[in-house]
Amino acid sequence: MATEQIAVRIPEEQLAALDDLVKRGVYESRAAAVRAGIDAIAEIDRRSQLDDAIVTGYRQLPPTDAERAGAIASLRH
Repeated sequence: MATEQIAVRIPEEQLAALDDLVKRGVYESRAAAVRAGIDAIAEIDRRSQLDDAIVTGYRQLPPTDAERAGAIASLRH
């Protein structure tokens, strides 16, 4: 995978938190921690978009009474 280096300025408090994560072995480096943070943000956004698509779908084609009853019944088991 091709990579590209970027420069980012962060407040001292965030840098201290980042360094603490590395020091405790949670991440092997600052870069690994930053990459994990970006991955987490991207996953949150992906899930949010999926949630929005599901809501839009249900608004365009609401469930039938039978589908709604089936969903509720499935929660009881």
